[in-house]
Amino acid sequence: MGILIVDDEALLRMLIEDLLTEEGYRVDGAADGATALQFLQQGARPCLIFLDLMMPIMNGWEFRQQQLRDPHLATIPVVIVSAVQAGRSLNALDPAGYLPKPLDFDRLLALAAQYCGTFKQVQRVEQGAWTYD
Repeated sequence: MGILIVDDEALLRMLIEDLLTEEGYRVDGAADGATALQFLQQGARPCLIFLDLMMPIMNGWEFRQQQLRDPHLATIPVVIVSAVQAGRSLNALDPAGYLPKPLDFDRLLALAAQYCGTFKQVQRVEQGAWTYD
C-alpha cells in the first residue's frame, strides 16, 4: 500500500512525493483525475489519496464521483488538497479530510500517519510487503 497524490501542479506534487518518501511512504502521483482513476482501476490500492480539485482532463469532483461509484475504490479515503474553500460543495464529496493550499506539511504528515500508519514504525518484510506496527 502507498499514497496517491493527484495534482496537476507538478512542482507541488513532486514536493509532496519527496516529503512522504523521506518519511518512508511509497508514493505514486497523477497529474489529473483520469490518470489516477486508471491507475486505481488497474489494481492499485493506496491507503490514502491526496486529491486536488482544479485539474484539466478530469477534475477532482469528477474523479471522486467516479471513485464513489466503484465499490472496490469507494473505501479508499480521500483528503481534498485545494485552494477551494471548505464548505457544502466539498462535504458532498465525503472527504476523509481537507487541506487548504498553501499546505501545512505537518498536517499532511499527520493525515498520512492517521490513514497509513507511522512509517517510522514500518518494517520491510522479506517479500517486499509493508507491515505496520
